[in-house]
Amino acid sequence: MNKLTKLDQYFKKYMKELNHWLPDGVVQVDLALLAEFELLDSFFDEKSTPALTRYFHVVESFEKITLINDQFVIWIVPEKAEIPRTLILIALNYPDHLDLEIAFMTKGVYNTSRLVLRILEKFLFEIQENEELLKRMGSEKPPEEPIV
Repeated sequence: MNKLTKLDQYFKKYMKELNHWLPDGVVQVDLALLAEFELLDSFFDEKSTPALTRYFHVVESFEKITLINDQFVIWIVPEKAEIPRTLILIALNYPDHLDLEIAFMTKGVYNTSRLVLRILEKFLFEIQENEELLKRMGSEKPPEEPIV
């Protein structure tokens, strides 16, 4: 599913009713999340570290940046406010539809492009890991009942 107009329709649908599509809400990036993702040391580290090793097609518009590949569609939406922030939506890209998986927001000291990409990479890894586990669970045969 790579038709840009269709992707834009999904984006508008998700943004219009974000609470419906993500009942747990938008993940706010804070120190606890950085610690969970083991990014605290690299947050203050000035060294260049490898990030986002997946390949994406990039589509830039006035309101957002869209990253597209066979597995994911990601919308990066910078918001200019008193404290600039960035909203990131991650959806699974199926041939006939998209499934919004998670959204996260960075603001203040957490709103740097490098940190956004590192967090995005962690979420993509988690989603991919979960999808692989679900596929394996779906393909396994249930254990047979012992005959008594």
